[in-house]
Amino acid sequence: MPAQKDRWFPSFSFLLFCAYFIPMLGSTSLLQELSPQEYFGGLQAGRASLAYFSPNVSPGAQPFLEQIENSVEALQDYGISVVKVNCPKEDVSRYCGKENALRKAYLFRGNMLIREFPTDALFDVNSIVANVLFALLFNEVKYVETLTDLQNIENSLKGKSNMVFAYVPATGTAEHRAVMEVAFVYGTVHQFVLTTEATLLKDTSSDEPDVSSARLLFCHCQQATDVAQPCRKTPMEQDLTVLNIHRHLKLMGAPLVTEVAEDPEKVSTVHLQLGLPLVFILSQKETYEADRRTAEFLAWQLLGKAGVALLSRDLVDLNVLLRSNVALKTPDEGVPIKYLVLEDTDEVITLVEDKSKVEQIQEEEDEDEEDEDEKENDNQDVQDDQVVEAVSRDKKRELPLEQILTLTEETFHSAVLKAAQTVVLFYASWEAVSLVVLQTYVEVADHLKEDVNLWKQHPSDCKRGCEGVQGVLLSRVNCWDWPGVCTTENVTQFPTIKIYKKGEQPLMYNGMLGTEELSSFIMLSRVSCPLKLMTIDEAEGYLRGELPSELSSYHHTSVLGVFSTATSKAKEAFVEAGSILSGHVTMGMYFEDDALALSRKYAVSPPALLLARSGDRSVEGIALSKHSAQDIVQTIRYRLLDTFPEITVQNLPRYLQLRKPFLILFSDGDIGQLEGKEMLKLAKGTPQQAFVPCWLNLKNTPVGRGVLKAYFATVPSLPILVWVNLHAGGQVFKFPSEQSITQTNILSWLEKLKAGLEIPSSTLSEEDWKPPLPAYDFLQMMDTTAPEFTLPTPYRHGAGDGQEQQQPEGSEEKTTAREETPEEAGLKAEKVQSPGRDLRGTAPRLAGREKQAKRHSEL
Repeated sequence: MPAQKDRWFPSFSFLLFCAYFIPMLGSTSLLQELSPQEYFGGLQAGRASLAYFSPNVSPGAQPFLEQIENSVEALQDYGISVVKVNCPKEDVSRYCGKENALRKAYLFRGNMLIREFPTDALFDVNSIVANVLFALLFNEVKYVETLTDLQNIENSLKGKSNMVFAYVPATGTAEHRAVMEVAFVYGTVHQFVLTTEATLLKDTSSDEPDVSSARLLFCHCQQATDVAQPCRKTPMEQDLTVLNIHRHLKLMGAPLVTEVAEDPEKVSTVHLQLGLPLVFILSQKETYEADRRTAEFLAWQLLGKAGVALLSRDLVDLNVLLRSNVALKTPDEGVPIKYLVLEDTDEVITLVEDKSKVEQIQEEEDEDEEDEDEKENDNQDVQDDQVVEAVSRDKKRELPLEQILTLTEETFHSAVLKAAQTVVLFYASWEAVSLVVLQTYVEVADHLKEDVNLWKQHPSDCKRGCEGVQGVLLSRVNCWDWPGVCTTENVTQFPTIKIYKKGEQPLMYNGMLGTEELSSFIMLSRVSCPLKLMTIDEAEGYLRGELPSELSSYHHTSVLGVFSTATSKAKEAFVEAGSILSGHVTMGMYFEDDALALSRKYAVSPPALLLARSGDRSVEGIALSKHSAQDIVQTIRYRLLDTFPEITVQNLPRYLQLRKPFLILFSDGDIGQLEGKEMLKLAKGTPQQAFVPCWLNLKNTPVGRGVLKAYFATVPSLPILVWVNLHAGGQVFKFPSEQSITQTNILSWLEKLKAGLEIPSSTLSEEDWKPPLPAYDFLQMMDTTAPEFTLPTPYRHGAGDGQEQQQPEGSEEKTTAREETPEEAGLKAEKVQSPGRDLRGTAPRLAGREKQAKRHSEL
């Protein structure tokens, strides 16, 4: 123990020596005391000095000298020496001989007097440093008293440099000193402007400022190239200290938006280095321009509070949910990046300003996910129909949308001009039918891709070339994100599918929204409708089905219009009918001089239609008695219907449009050969198709069982022949089961029905068939949540089903970041209208509506 004490004693003695001796060193005066001759003789050109002339030290001057001495070290940091000049009693010079001169301090640069200071203005170190630097920086720091003076300085700086405007309640304060010290460093970079006028502060503020507190604004004048354009202002919210002002100016000089091309965990920006968070906007190639504008808009709102980076999913492989559109990285070490789903920029701003919101949002997302899982199998009270049920069931399945191009306001018009044929799906990401059709759209893309690959493997199968199908571009527009595009394109319901061809009016699809139907429409619309044929050989080949092989699986019936030179009016109507039916049927037209010979071959006279069904060698000739476009369309549609069709969900609307009674043969599988033959004879022998003879296979169309239950309460033994008139009375008659299904027996039974000798098995209710629950009023929901935003009318179930009418149309160095400073990007943001504060990016706006899950979980 004594040895240990011996070792500690020298160390302890050294500490005592330092504690005693170092203050003695610090007490050595740094204030120079010189005679007038020594002072003026030693002045150096360009070097500043602060001098106080005194014949002797009076008791009243002692406090001033103490403050002067305390400021020596601070002023020396800026190359300013402080000198006390001892005046001899006999000296009667300008600085030593007059009584009032002895109550002043003088600032010289070289031997030139810059400023005289009354000693009562230099009352402490802050006032001394502030006033001395203010006098020396008369070019770098302008003092203004009126709003006009301030605006004149702003106008002179526009397009050239930025301005730092500071208000201090009084000069000589600590805040005044802080501004001057920063101006000494940044004065050559920015123009500093100072005022003590409270009225001027109020004139430059949008709110009611506290005039008792100092305030600093960074004015982005460099980006304002027009005199009429005001300088954007970013206030500093912290106290005016040298460190805070320096930090604020560093942030103002940082890139407005940083484009990131690496793992966000490895990204480091000036914001993170200065202790501020970094917000990532997750983007993709198709929405880059809009995401860039959104990021710039957000960056201006968060300037000085957080940094903003644009992270492209196309360049970085992120292992996060596709719907995530925002990430937040904090400067705290070891804290992982938070990936979130937010609706608009206001939520991001709140997130930055209130850190507790991050955990709250994540907790809400987790709770919503748990609630949805609980309601997965018990959500009948929030479902309209089977479509919504399917969306609710598959809501967690992310669709492979790589083959479908996302279009925006910037890319829409250029995209539809590039490809020979552009298919555009206009949809709303919150609407159930839209989401189901989007799934179908993906299947169509896969289907067309398989066809292209097949034709590439067997090029010999292409009679007229298959390269055209590769010119089909599938794309989509989310009308919730881009309402301007949808309004311009006259989209009034969701979903809407249109096909754009160069130099032609857009073609709208009004058929069934299934994969096969939509694929057929896309492929058939590639062929001119009608196709002009130049020779009889071409016309005969057309009737034999000689079309490009890529259409072979979609082509069913060829319609050929034959016209002579005397039937030009009918020919023009046929051309108009072709534009209406384009995509639904292949139509050809022959109007050469020998058209009469072609028509006579099929026992008709021009104008006439020739119909050739695939798989049937016979050609049916139809004389055109009515020559208007609508009459021709109606004739073609009627003739294209099968004589004895199998009723399916897809084709039922077409036959319902005839508004005729149905004679339906229900079977559990294919119908027997005898029954089929007899029903076909009946169908062909029925004059003018007074009713629709058809059959329904319950194995192919299971919903038929529900139809039979509605007719008979239970499913009867099959096969069964039923007569039902849905458009007049709704009476259901069952063909006697003891009779065989023959043409003769059926006609006899129909005569009894006509005579009223048969009793109906049941009578259907006259009430409309509606969903079990009312449909959602989406527009009202949107008006409640966002009254400033309106959308076109959503898709109405059943509207337009089976109707195929033409609607009138409205008219990189791979570094971590490519950076753009606020001055470069700000002007661009000014020229572009506000992006609506929507976070478009890669996440659909559906994410923002998931907060309504308690009422509508499928949305």
